[in-house]
Amino acid sequence: MNLTLYVWRQKNADDKGRLEKYEAKDINHHMSFLEMLDVVNEDLIEQGIDPIAFDHDCREGICGTCSLIINGRAHGPELATTVCQLHMRHFKDGDRIYIEPWRARAFPVLKDLVVDRSALDRIMQAGGFVSVNTGGAPDANALPIPKKNADTAFDAAACIGCGACVASCPNASAMLFVSAKVSQFAYLPQGQVERKARVDRMVKQMDMEGFGNCTNHYECEAACPKEIKVKFIAKMNREYMRAVVAK
Repeated sequence: MNLTLYVWRQKNADDKGRLEKYEAKDINHHMSFLEMLDVVNEDLIEQGIDPIAFDHDCREGICGTCSLIINGRAHGPELATTVCQLHMRHFKDGDRIYIEPWRARAFPVLKDLVVDRSALDRIMQAGGFVSVNTGGAPDANALPIPKKNADTAFDAAACIGCGACVASCPNASAMLFVSAKVSQFAYLPQGQVERKARVDRMVKQMDMEGFGNCTNHYECEAACPKEIKVKFIAKMNREYMRAVVAK
């Protein structure tokens, strides 16, 4: 399989950036998308050209670092799939593929396809944790939790923090990410002590980072590789109002 790639190249955060054309030759359809980029980079290195910089880590759909816009869609054309899980069999010989980084003010481009997503880390540092003493593991496991709550908390905790929701939203909103992180604790007894302070701090940090607001486009849910539902945004809004009224 031979492909034509149009890849965003940008030397650093101050560079204007541009799309550059590359040929990906003899690509096996069993390869993942990142393996295809590895092959292209090997060819570029042999030619003395700076390889394409892109983020990756686990390559198993867990870490969320493989953040790419492929032909205008976050993580590419397949639903519930990260870029590292996207295989070249979903493309055809001769295809033209446009590859760009996440586009959001809160995600400045560092180099080529690599963006700074530390804004999400700072939101988590603001309140996305349990810091109170909840007892040892046996005590915690002994706490009765309704199955519905446990399942819902698990669904929220599936968020890998990749930022696809931000990149897909026309407002660059991070509300699906933040709501998932708020909700995973709100449904569990271990998260109750800091429940009000948590959502207040995380929402404030989200606003400080420059993310936009949710206007119900639902693009976040469509792009999420872990299929996080927008119902968690409604849950976060209720949690936030509860925290504000309690002040």
